[in-house]
Amino acid sequence: MAILDVFKRKKIKKEEERRQEEIKSVKKPKEIKKEVVPKKEKRTVIGEAYRIIGAPRVTEKATDLAKGNQYVFRVFAKANKTEIKKAVEDLYNVDVLNVEIIRVPRKRRRLGRISGWRKGYKKAIIRIKEGQKIEVLPR
Repeated sequence: MAILDVFKRKKIKKEEERRQEEIKSVKKPKEIKKEVVPKKEKRTVIGEAYRIIGAPRVTEKATDLAKGNQYVFRVFAKANKTEIKKAVEDLYNVDVLNVEIIRVPRKRRRLGRISGWRKGYKKAIIRIKEGQKIEVLPR
């Protein structure tokens, strides 16, 4: 193994010489220009709206809210208000003024001796600008 160490030493010496040459060739600090680092782009929802918004909730209460420019949607469980707002604006081309989120808990249900759970979900009540409309049920 001692023979191989001789070759390693030569490589190490060459690397040290190369580093010293690089240090000498480096410009002085006054001459170095700062590089502009691009800023990280914020996460956008465009194109991912179908993952955030499920189906519109069509109930009596939801249709009453629609008269006051409020619409109810079932949303992805981990979605937050800003993601929901961007997704609705992207999908329906409306201006969202307010987003309220309600987490509906799962419930225990029985059918005879068999007991189980009905799934819980998250829903969002969205208020849009007056004069705009979302077509929940296409005619």
